[in-house]
Amino acid sequence: MKSAHAIRPALRLVEAGEASIPLDLDGVYRDYCRYVAAIILRLCGRRGALEDLIQDVFAEAASGLSSVRQPEAIRGWLATITVRVVRRHLRRQRLYRFLGFDSKVDYEKLADQACSPFDRVLLSRMYQILDELAVDDRMAFILHHVEGETIEVVAELSRVSRNTVKRRILRARIALEERLSDD
Repeated sequence: MKSAHAIRPALRLVEAGEASIPLDLDGVYRDYCRYVAAIILRLCGRRGALEDLIQDVFAEAASGLSSVRQPEAIRGWLATITVRVVRRHLRRQRLYRFLGFDSKVDYEKLADQACSPFDRVLLSRMYQILDELAVDDRMAFILHHVEGETIEVVAELSRVSRNTVKRRILRARIALEERLSDD
């Protein structure tokens, strides 16, 4: 019978000064699963897709983990993968919605239990409006205003210029302000 180490070998050794640190997918998953899940939940707004998207992120991470040169870069690297995976998912959902195959989502379940009823309704309405926006506008807005990322970080995660990120955020903010003021 093979040992657990033989079944799950370290994916690669990363040089950190004089020492080598094994980076294995299980350890990376344990350390960053909640972080990835939080990003997915805020970007996507759908709890039902959470487990599948986490798997997609770590499946993609498994194929590229050997390219990570510094262990402290893993968090940002996973965030970039997460943004890319969620973008693909949201675009697919948009197509399904267009074709009439997308199911109705109850965004009121997204809010924390401690939120007031008003905040629950507001958050639900905000995600409904975000569903109607261009995926890139939605993601830039959420990364900046919900996740609290700087324009520079959003640009890096989205792999676009800072000016493009600013335009996307502005379009999303204007749409939200217009639609929320109509209600």
